[in-house]
Amino acid sequence: MLRRLAAIVILTGLAALPAQAQTAPPAAAPVPDAVAAPYDADLQRLAEILGSLQYLRTICGSKEGQKWRNEMQSLIDSEAPGGERRRQIVARFNRGYRGFEQTYRTCTPAADLAIRRYLDEGARIARDITARYAN
Repeated sequence: MLRRLAAIVILTGLAALPAQAQTAPPAAAPVPDAVAAPYDADLQRLAEILGSLQYLRTICGSKEGQKWRNEMQSLIDSEAPGGERRRQIVARFNRGYRGFEQTYRTCTPAADLAIRRYLDEGARIARDITARYAN
C-alpha cells in the first residue's frame, strides 16, 4: 500500500483533482475499521492538501481532467476501504477543498503561491511516509 502511495504521488506530481469533493461511502453498509496505521496523521494531511490543490488548480486553469481524482480514489480504496479511517480521509480532503472554495473565486498570486507550497509539502509527506514505512 505504501508503495502505491509513493507511486501515485510521485508519478502524478500532485496534479489537481477535478472540481468536486470526495463523497463518503454509503452509511447503509458499514465496514469495520482497519487498525490505524502509524502514518494516518500524515495521510490525512496529504488528503487535505490534495483537496486544496483540487480547488486551487482548477480555478488557476489546470486542465488535468479526472486523472488525480482517480488516483486519489485508488489511494483511499487501498488505504481505507471503509469505516472511520475512510471517513476521516474523505473529510480532510473536503476540508481542504471547501476551505479554499470559501476564500478564492479566481486565481490570484496568493493562490499560485499556495499551490507551489502545497505541491512541495505533499511531495515531502509522500517521501517521508515511503521512507519510514515502505518494505
